[in-house]
Amino acid sequence: MKFTALQIAEILGGDIIGNPDVEVSKLSKIEEGTEGSLTFLANPKYKSYIYSTKASITIVNKTFEAEHAITTTLIKVEDAYKSFSKLLEYYNQAKLNKFGIEQPSHISKSTTYGEGVYIGAFTYIGDNVTIGDNVKIFPNCYIGDNVKIGDNTILFSGVKVYFDCVIGNNCVINSGVIIGADGFGFAPNENGEYSKVPQTGNVILEDFVDIGAATTIDRATLGSTIIRKGVKLDNQIQVAHNVEIGKNTVIAAQTGIAGSTKIGENCIIGGQVGIAGHIIIGNNVKIQAQSGIGRNVKDDEMLQGSPAFGYADYNKSYVYFKNLPKIMKEINKIDKK
Repeated sequence: MKFTALQIAEILGGDIIGNPDVEVSKLSKIEEGTEGSLTFLANPKYKSYIYSTKASITIVNKTFEAEHAITTTLIKVEDAYKSFSKLLEYYNQAKLNKFGIEQPSHISKSTTYGEGVYIGAFTYIGDNVTIGDNVKIFPNCYIGDNVKIGDNTILFSGVKVYFDCVIGNNCVINSGVIIGADGFGFAPNENGEYSKVPQTGNVILEDFVDIGAATTIDRATLGSTIIRKGVKLDNQIQVAHNVEIGKNTVIAAQTGIAGSTKIGENCIIGGQVGIAGHIIIGNNVKIQAQSGIGRNVKDDEMLQGSPAFGYADYNKSYVYFKNLPKIMKEINKIDKK
């Protein structure tokens, strides 16, 4: 996919200094620019590279004035960083701009889908599935019976969505995600063996939810596991049955959330956090990486440690912990006296 400097300038509303017909087909850092690449200069720290970069086109602020000879074509804009970000989004959308149904694939006759849909090869779509407009389902996906997928949602290769689950509009679900697998429900019997408890619920993802690669979200025992609007989940997260995550909460990789726990809105949860089941975490909570949460958490708390406690108290305690050998040595001297 190639773009000329003139096309890029039109997208960004910028002014060209140099060759308007020069073409680019890839993106690069300014210090690593090669012929045929597009880059940008926003941080003054990297200004020296504009005189040596081999990138064909460089986006710069309108205030930039060259002090030496340059070979790259310039596109001058109000804000180079924001313009480059806009271009990245445009470029990404262009790459994902696929349409049609590839073969071989299996789509049940009872499935309905909207306009502008892409369904990749080796995808299986079950009975009574509803798929909205502009949905992109990449190859090797599985969509179970009675699933509903909203408009403008993307499922990357290898996503598995079990029966009865609901996915909203404008969601992004990355490769290897499993939505709606059985919750971890077993009951001991009189022989000390464990019997499976049927998991009859589903998973609901509201609008603008992003799910990272290889994350698993289990179906509810009864009712629904619910991921509210705007939630962002990183890679390799485990969300157990009947969990509810409030809107705009962000959770980093390798976090595990046990069953029936409720997490509030606008929370920020670090990587490798372990959260016990059947607890309530309030709104605007911040949990540091590798913390263990085993109790209810009030709104606006900031926690660290395992078991976790107040962030400020943790830092104070850690100062003493680091000096514990020295402190014990002094205590032993006092004991001897």
